[in-house]
Parts: sequence; structure tokens; C-alpha cells
Amino acid sequence: MSEVLDEFEEEAEESGSSALFYLKVLSLAVIVVGFGLYIGDVLFGKSSLDVLLNLQADKDTLTVKIKNLKEENAVLQKEYFELRQLDPDR
Repeated sequence: MSEVLDEFEEEAEESGSSALFYLKVLSLAVIVVGFGLYIGDVLFGKSSLDVLLNLQADKDTLTVKIKNLKEENAVLQKEYFELRQLDPDR
């Protein structure tokens, strides 16, 4: 009878180590999928590099536009003061 119990204990130990192996594989798969989703979000999400570059380009465009509008505003103010016969330097 002892042989049967020993054999049963060996099978239980093997199935325990087998379950542990499958748990490790499943954990690794979950980690890999999670890391893949994270990388996908970094590359293609709302805070991606492409969005950052587009925002920087928009900032540069708006900065140039602001400069041009300020220059145009100065010219128009000078013309306005000249039309009102005021000294534009005051």
C-alpha cells in the first residue's frame, strides 16, 4: 500500500510543478501583452511622439504668425495716427 501512496505523492508533486510552470508561462504572457499595449500607446496614443512633433510644428507656425500680425498691427497703427494727424512717435 505504501508503494501506491508514494506513487500518488509523486504524481501530485509533478502536477503541482506542472501547474506552477503553466502559471509562470501565463504570467509571462500577460506581462508581454501588457508591455506591448504600453508600447503601442506610447507610439500611437494621445501622448505619442507624432503628436508631440505636430504640436511643436503648430507652435512654430503660430509664433511666426504672431510676429507677422504684430508687424502688421504696427504699420496699421502708424497709418491710423497719420490719418488722424497725430504724431506716431508719441
